[in-house]
Amino acid sequence: MSKKEAGEFLGDFFKKNSRGQGLSTNAIILIILGVIILVILILGFTLGWGTILPWIKSNNVDTIVKACEAACATNSQYDFCSLERELKSDDLPGGEKSVKNTCDFFSETQEYLKYGVEKCLSVVCPENSEGSGTSP
Repeated sequence: MSKKEAGEFLGDFFKKNSRGQGLSTNAIILIILGVIILVILILGFTLGWGTILPWIKSNNVDTIVKACEAACATNSQYDFCSLERELKSDDLPGGEKSVKNTCDFFSETQEYLKYGVEKCLSVVCPENSEGSGTSP
């Protein structure tokens, strides 16, 4: 094969066809939407969904009530009397957004009775843990 023939062969082989080489408009739009959704998911999981989407209600009352009921049902004195839980609601006393305390505190303090954390009769809490609100 001569140099000229090789050049023609390679020229034909590497000849660019300008049609069909670019991305379609639909593909570009889908890539952009995918990147936007990925960024929103990353921000939501790292910063918290309440920060990203403030209109989402940040209420965990049911979760706290169920956790306290489980602690009572398993007779776990530590979980009911000492483990601090963060209660979040829009109508907490004092206008606060969250309160951190024990199940025992939430079940005995008058302002928090409306949230439904019931007193556990099978667990006896020591006097010094009652309503402390702080870790030792």
